[in-house]
Amino acid sequence: MPGASSVAAARAGLTTRAAILGLVLCALLVSAALPLREYLAQRGQIAVAGGAQAQQGARVAALQHQLDQLADPAYVKAQARTRLHFVLPGETAYVVLAPSAPPRPVGAAARGSATAIGTETPWYSQVWGSVKAADRPVQRAKR
Repeated sequence: MPGASSVAAARAGLTTRAAILGLVLCALLVSAALPLREYLAQRGQIAVAGGAQAQQGARVAALQHQLDQLADPAYVKAQARTRLHFVLPGETAYVVLAPSAPPRPVGAAARGSATAIGTETPWYSQVWGSVKAADRPVQRAKR
């Protein structure tokens, strides 16, 4: 049966060829995976950089607009009048003051109580009042 051995040899060769072809395809897939991963990562970085560039472009446009406004003498004059309360020669400036809080009794400020420490006292008085309050012993109720 010389024909049977040649068929078996052909099948063995085909199987060997298929195995080699499979190994080559796997090697190609593995060697292509790293560059593909790098390509996708770089595309993501490019997208992030494009977004940052767009934000910076908007910031540059806003600053350019502000620079154009500050180059206009009428705008600078209006800002000086509103922000710095400048007046032109011959004008009369009026300042309206908000009503102040009613004065506190002298005894309340001298006690150093928690109600006496408010926003009207300077910070160092508040600190000293808290030091004095912490130095006092706690009085406990007797049973």
